[in-house]
Order: sequence, then structure tokens, then C-alpha cells
Amino acid sequence: MSSPWVIDQIHITIRLVLALLLGGLIGFEREVSSHAAGLRTHILVCVGSALVMLVSMYGFSTFVNEVNVRIDPSRLAAQVISGIGFLGAGTIMFNGRSITGLTTAASLWVVAGIGLAVGAGFYYPAVLACFMVLISLWILNKVEHKFFNGKKIRILKIQAIDQPGTLGLITTLLGKQKVDIRKISLEEQENDNKPNHVQITFHVTIPKPSIVASILEEINQIQGITGVTLEKSKN
Repeated sequence: MSSPWVIDQIHITIRLVLALLLGGLIGFEREVSSHAAGLRTHILVCVGSALVMLVSMYGFSTFVNEVNVRIDPSRLAAQVISGIGFLGAGTIMFNGRSITGLTTAASLWVVAGIGLAVGAGFYYPAVLACFMVLISLWILNKVEHKFFNGKKIRILKIQAIDQPGTLGLITTLLGKQKVDIRKISLEEQENDNKPNHVQITFHVTIPKPSIVASILEEINQIQGITGVTLEKSKN
């Protein structure tokens, strides 16, 4: 390329395809983990950012030689980084005293940066950043689950007959096991096969993974309990 302000169609194609691949890799990990922003969202953010960078750098080449015209390729890029916040905010959820979705919001933000880097022809940093993000999402996620699992919010769902005292028995049992209750919600079950049933949902942190089975077994033994499930809260 003889001029820094001109790019041919082949290089445009290479940059957009590379942005699609790098954004898709990170989006695939989020999709497999069943998060709100998955494969398509990350691809769109990365390709869109690359396109904005291309427009910022080469879209105004006609006016480069005009008097009183200054080309600043960084201006549109800066707006992408600040503007991507609305997508990130859409993936963050506040439940009681816990916040989920921060990791996905951060992945969207960094994918926008990767797209801008690809659009600017900064290939090595873009690929390296993608590789580092994948390490953070895959490997460090396993490390977190192994060593810091007790700090994770879990969702305990209990189906029970609607009768006085059941909620008190459950909270007492959880308290004895040193389970931290973050939030409690109760919902009536509209089911003809199970009349007068409610679903009690607890957002909890469990100090030791080894006591999960005993907790579920003890809850099942409470009179009036018809079902218990424990789910991991999505981050």
C-alpha cells in the first residue's frame, strides 16, 4: 500500500474476516457457558469495531489533501470503546447483594478492542489479546471453581406444600450448615396436579462443596418438601 490512507479490497476482507474469527472464538466460549451475550453478539461487536476502525482510517481519504482538514483515526475508535458500555450494561444483572454478568460485559469490551486493533492492521496484538482472553475465560474459570467455589452464588430451588413453618425450618437448616442466604423469593405454583404448592428460591453461598449433598438430603427430609434443585448462578 503506497499511501497510509488507502487500503485495497483484499486487505479489507482479511481484516474483517480475522475480526469475525477472533470475536467468534471468545463468543463461542460464552455461548458454551450459556451466557446472555454469546457467539453472534461477540462476532457482531468485533466485526463492527473493525469496520468502524477501517472507516476511521480509510473512509475519509478523499479529504486528506484538502486545506483545513485534519484526519484523526483515533476519534471514532474512542467512541466505540465508550459506546460499547450499553451492551455490557445489558448483560449485568443485580440480584439481592450479588452481581452477575460482569465477566461477559468485560469480554464484550475487550472484543471491541480486538476489533479495533484488527481494523487498524495491528494483527499480532489482536491475536495475542484474543489468546489471553481465552486463557482467562477457560483456564482461570476452572481455577476459580476449584479454589474459590465457596464464594460463588448458587440458586437453591425448593418445591413444597404451602404450609406454615416450612420456610423457617429450611432457613434454620441452612444456618446450621453456615450457608449464607443472600436472597429469598417465594412463588405460588399454578399446577392442577400439585395444588397449594409453592416454589421457594434461595440465592446462597455454600462454604464447602462437600456439604452440598448432605444439605439437599436434609432439605428433602423436611415434611412437605416435594423437590429440591441446586443451580450455579451464571456470571
